[in-house]
Amino acid sequence: MKPKKTNAMRVLDREKVPYEPFYFSPEIHSADGVAEAVGVPAEQVFKTLVAVRPRSHPLLVMVPGDSHLSLKKLEKATGFEGLRMATLQEAEKLTGLKVGGISALALLGKRFDVFIDASALRFERILVSAGKRGINIKLPVKDLIRITHATPVEVAVPKG
Repeated sequence: MKPKKTNAMRVLDREKVPYEPFYFSPEIHSADGVAEAVGVPAEQVFKTLVAVRPRSHPLLVMVPGDSHLSLKKLEKATGFEGLRMATLQEAEKLTGLKVGGISALALLGKRFDVFIDASALRFERILVSAGKRGINIKLPVKDLIRITHATPVEVAVPKG
């Protein structure tokens, strides 16, 4: 049985963007886990995080799986003050997607400012969630940025 296409895949099809889907256990919710499951470096699997700012709409921030998001760097890069990470419940409520399946490609047209760590620009292609747990998509970085209107910023810090 062929897996169903996600909304993110339909967007890429409509935009004629080449992509490669990767399927893995939906029990895996971390970018590190995805990287291990599909056999790619964690620095090429970008997780989408939700940051909340006071009295305004939330942000989506894509950072590599081998890193953490620095809110201080994000505030400096965006000029937004008082940012905090959304809780798991908030992230799911704000996006309508399950953690591990949050994707900027699946949230086009929603009220999110989208950012991507500038380290993505080192690669021709990266993996991001397809909008559903258990599916990631490998696609050209330039197309991801174009379609999501993501702003590259230096916001990731190494784990550890």
